[in-house]
Amino acid sequence: MRKVLFIFSTLSDGDVEWLASAGERLQVDPGTVLIPVGSRIDSLYFVLDGQLEVRARSGDVIATGLESGEIFGEMSLVDPAPTAVSVHVVKEATLLRIPDAKVREKLAADLGFASRFYRALCVFLADRLRATTTRFGYGKASDDARGQDELNEDLLDTVHLAGARFERMLKRLAG
Repeated sequence: MRKVLFIFSTLSDGDVEWLASAGERLQVDPGTVLIPVGSRIDSLYFVLDGQLEVRARSGDVIATGLESGEIFGEMSLVDPAPTAVSVHVVKEATLLRIPDAKVREKLAADLGFASRFYRALCVFLADRLRATTTRFGYGKASDDARGQDELNEDLLDTVHLAGARFERMLKRLAG
């Protein structure tokens, strides 16, 4: 559930409520290729339940265990280039899909939301880049002041809020 913590720890309760109301709940069957390689993503996705995996163009699995609390499609808000990977549903999944157009409208209309959202996105993408850089051997895990699964101090201060916000979102969308 770590990725949602990056986003929800920076957003306000009202921001998270807006995301839940702006999105559409989807049920997706196992075996579905949700995002093919080379496609253009037009939505932000939150995994509410189920399991997905990410595959390289070659078909090799590069990330498994995308489960409740994972987020994908966020890069399309920054750079709408075609995808370099595909996303496959492994176990039946429930997703919250929020169209980029709705997110962009909210970003343009609500500068407070925009500031919080972009900061959350930057922290999230910086963490992903740091992990990728380490995984490819450009730094040793021991060189990093914090372990790969540890959260930074700023995030630790608000992680309990982020978890509570996600749980409220799950309950709201379930009922």
